[in-house]
Amino acid sequence: MSARCEPALPFRFFYHSMPEARGEAPIQTLDSITTFFAGQPAAYALVSLAGILLVAWFANWLAKKLVVRPVTMMIARTPLRNEANDVRKLVTHLANVVPAVILHQGIAVIAGLPPQAVVLVQVLSQAFIIFTLARALCDLLELANDAYELKPEAASRPIKGYLQVAKILIYAAAAILIVAALIGQSPLLLLSGLGALAAVIMLIFRDTILSLVASVQLRSNDMLRVGDWIEMPQLNADGDVIDIALHTVKVQNFDKTVTTIPTHKLISDSYRNWRFMREWGGRRIMRSLLIDQTTIDFLSREQWEDLRCFMLLEPYMAAKDKELAEWNAQNAVREGEDDRPVNRRRPTNVGTFRAYMLAYLEAHPRIARRGTLMVRQLAPTEKGLPLEIYCFTDTVDWGEYESIQGDIFDHLLAILPQFGLRLFQHPSGRDLAGLGEPLRGRLAPLSTD
Repeated sequence: MSARCEPALPFRFFYHSMPEARGEAPIQTLDSITTFFAGQPAAYALVSLAGILLVAWFANWLAKKLVVRPVTMMIARTPLRNEANDVRKLVTHLANVVPAVILHQGIAVIAGLPPQAVVLVQVLSQAFIIFTLARALCDLLELANDAYELKPEAASRPIKGYLQVAKILIYAAAAILIVAALIGQSPLLLLSGLGALAAVIMLIFRDTILSLVASVQLRSNDMLRVGDWIEMPQLNADGDVIDIALHTVKVQNFDKTVTTIPTHKLISDSYRNWRFMREWGGRRIMRSLLIDQTTIDFLSREQWEDLRCFMLLEPYMAAKDKELAEWNAQNAVREGEDDRPVNRRRPTNVGTFRAYMLAYLEAHPRIARRGTLMVRQLAPTEKGLPLEIYCFTDTVDWGEYESIQGDIFDHLLAILPQFGLRLFQHPSGRDLAGLGEPLRGRLAPLSTD
């Protein structure tokens, strides 16, 4: 018998304690563990369950490590912003399905667990998988919407409302599948029972159905876009549309507040959309000057000649001289009578001023030539004779529009007295005080006797 080699000193104690060192048969470790757990089924079930949970956690971590993080780092190098967030959510939700699948499949191979517990874990895993896949589909729809909004036609034809309807359908289908999984019945059985609940569903989703129909009408008829300036006084909305959703339309007013309008209100109620004014490229000016009617009179020959200094009036005055001369030659003089002024047509100061207003607008560089341009006289009122300007500027910018309009009326108000006219305005306290001055001079002082 050959001599055995002794191990080194530090390991000699452990060597002599082993069965092989004492000449005994070696212990079968795996068989011993199996025998131990065979006598302890609860411990085996708990250890197996912990192992499956550990494997599921590791699979989830590995999926996020190998998929989510590289995708996130890759998107971070692109100019995408909202789209990157949508992709990150989508990949994260898909990665969360992996541990649920492992738990669903692995729980069935664990011996010693009560059947009710196995069924419960599998049902909950199925419900989680269905819900997570539904969220992933909704993330995919958000990604599609954000990608679509990068296109130029997205402002005129948004699809956000349609995608929200699709989300509602996805979550409704997921709810039916989850309930079917929890009760262990076919989804078709639940769908067959929904017919009896149709009236209740119609009542619950009444606003959703109305909003869906309104969204379809708004988009099919191109009635509203993001960025449109709309005016809806009955709902205190006057500003730009910043969001069009399924149920609501958000309008940012010019005071920077936000008004939320139900989508179906834009179909049932009236509102004003200024988008077409912006597309046309000009904004209307429609404002009147109120002329004091007591200052309206015929122009004498001297006054008429004095107005020839206005270069803008030269074409009008030349045409008017010819027109009046022809008319007066035919109608102003009777046989055997002198030419009387009452029988002659003569120019008026208000008519000449109206011609000047029109010539001034036609010569103005910021007034559009393609739109209606006129100066018209409206019906006289107790506040004077309105002379209304009706024209369009060549810009839709609010600030420029107000500046152009202000410059026009500044000039007309200042030059109005040159035609012998005066604006009408209600008497002020200064006017009434001036009327009282002559009366004070004529009143005799009261006697003190």
